[in-house]
Amino acid sequence: MTRLAAFLFAVSAFAQSSDSVGKPRGEDVGNYNVVQSFELGYRFRSVGGDLGKYRSDVNYGNGVRLLRSSLMVHSKEGDGSFFDELLLTTQGLGNDPYESATLRIQKNKLYQYSLLWRENAYFNPGLTISNGLHLLDTNRQMQDHDLVLLPQSSFRFFLGFSRNVESGPGLSTIQLFDSRGDQFPLFSDIRRQTTEYRIGNEIRVMGFRLNWTRGWENFKEDSPTSLTRPSVGENPADGTTLASLQRVEPYHGNSPYWRVALFKEGAKWYAANGRLTYTSGQRAFVQSESALGTNRFGSEANRQVLTFGDARRPVVTGNLTLSLFPTSRITVTNQTSLYQIKMEGNSFYREFNNGDASSAVLPFQYLGIRTFANSTDADVKVTDWLGLRAGYHFSTRRIRSVEALGFEGDPPLTADQAPVSEQENHLHAGAFGLRIKPIKPLTILFESEIGRADKPFLPLSEKNYHVLGGRVEYRKKAVRLSAYTRANYNTNSVSLFAYSARSRQYGADASWAALRWFSFDASYAKLHLDTQGGIVFFFNAARQSGTSVYVSNLHTGHFGARVALRSRAEVYVGLAHIQDVGDGRATATGVPNPATPALFLTAQTFPLRFQSPQARLSIRLHEKVRWNAGYQYYGYHEQFSSLQNYRAHTGYSGILWSF
Repeated sequence: MTRLAAFLFAVSAFAQSSDSVGKPRGEDVGNYNVVQSFELGYRFRSVGGDLGKYRSDVNYGNGVRLLRSSLMVHSKEGDGSFFDELLLTTQGLGNDPYESATLRIQKNKLYQYSLLWRENAYFNPGLTISNGLHLLDTNRQMQDHDLVLLPQSSFRFFLGFSRNVESGPGLSTIQLFDSRGDQFPLFSDIRRQTTEYRIGNEIRVMGFRLNWTRGWENFKEDSPTSLTRPSVGENPADGTTLASLQRVEPYHGNSPYWRVALFKEGAKWYAANGRLTYTSGQRAFVQSESALGTNRFGSEANRQVLTFGDARRPVVTGNLTLSLFPTSRITVTNQTSLYQIKMEGNSFYREFNNGDASSAVLPFQYLGIRTFANSTDADVKVTDWLGLRAGYHFSTRRIRSVEALGFEGDPPLTADQAPVSEQENHLHAGAFGLRIKPIKPLTILFESEIGRADKPFLPLSEKNYHVLGGRVEYRKKAVRLSAYTRANYNTNSVSLFAYSARSRQYGADASWAALRWFSFDASYAKLHLDTQGGIVFFFNAARQSGTSVYVSNLHTGHFGARVALRSRAEVYVGLAHIQDVGDGRATATGVPNPATPALFLTAQTFPLRFQSPQARLSIRLHEKVRWNAGYQYYGYHEQFSSLQNYRAHTGYSGILWSF
């Protein structure tokens, strides 16, 4: 699903205009040369099927857009009054779900300022099984500002500011007033914000480069939740009702940090660099909830819950890399890294039911994770056509946790007053690779790795695994051909469960741009994945155990071709196709398994098909004016259910003017 989401995003990006009118010389204004362009157009869409799934994947709508624009101002002599270079670009302004603007302005030897602004409209209709009761329709604005003083000198200063704000409506559910109660829809006003300030410096002296940054990151979430109107719940036949509900749960925190990096540059036989980061994270939360209604017996229910707490989360990471070059054909690299995080804190919980206070509970929790890793790799160029790579990697991870409960009136809890759970895992891995160039345009790569761990923390963690892969690539002038394969097998048998995961990838790519007026590229890839793991669950009021199985066979293909017609017009056509055939079954219950309920069989594989043909046309109307138009079709189909299937026709038309 991660590969599918990434591919969907890449395909949706094709809907943007990318044709230009050439290389305009611009106009001279005083001591500057100015080049501008903008494309104003209209975008349309037509959707059939599940509109919510389309919006979560693509989300392009109807309306007028500033599809893109650019402004470039350059000092002709390289010595402007206030700046020497100014670059401004925008994309999708006006109503597109993905809008962005970038600005860079600099004055040689004095300053360099860059700005990146983005706005994304995020829509998530939730799973279809929630009957539309889970929904998120938010808007996220992100901005990054960076200022470098004395950018070309050996003594530079950095200033930075970033902000990420998410806001919009959300819909969720809550179960009241006991474990057999009803579910009720709740409305949330999502308000989340992250702000970061940075200051730093870089010094270059005697072949060393020292870089340090001091930053302050603040996070806060203030999303009130409420019942919009009295509700009888999703099961009107029971006696549970909800007359009112109010919940506030602010969650705030600060994470001041230090980052330091030291590099050694210019040495002939060695190179060294080290990095260290320390973050002192602190979080605090409060939740106050009040609910009024009737329970499943029809009696009045009045529940008030108050919980609050804080936590400390210091994090230390660092690594040191040393590379040796004893000869021009040998490189030996050793890297040592350390990662340590601690989380500790108290929380307080009090619940009132019908005016009677239950006991107050004070949980104390501590979690500490420390990972130390060291790796040594050697690359040897045996001949001009043969290279070898070998390495040994070692890591040790220690996990310690403390969980304790106290009650009102007890003395404060400490980590020493509760049993400590501790586990340490050691991983040893070896790697080997080959690089062969039998002829100049042809390169053959082979890689392998085998690893063994003694005490993996989770059933799905790496224990006994091996990786095998290879790639063949041919490059000559405008022709590029390549093929690759990779296999990753992992088996993890522990006292409670046995888990195994196997993935195999195959793929091929081809591109050709030998003719000035014609070029094409094509690719195909297949990903096979199957996992098996133990599972314990409750079914028919009894605890049962079984095997959780998931099988995926994902095929992805892409083809694109560009044709230029006498420098007056340009045509691009493309096709993207994704299909997961699952395990080959025709229906969700096609594979009987006596140990597994039939309902679980639908979750063992997820066959689907997604295809998206597209076409773009660009016609030069004038030396500085072009007409661009594009069309793209999206078709999404799930084999076992039609609830999320959709078909969408999208397109745009715009005029691009450069001057």
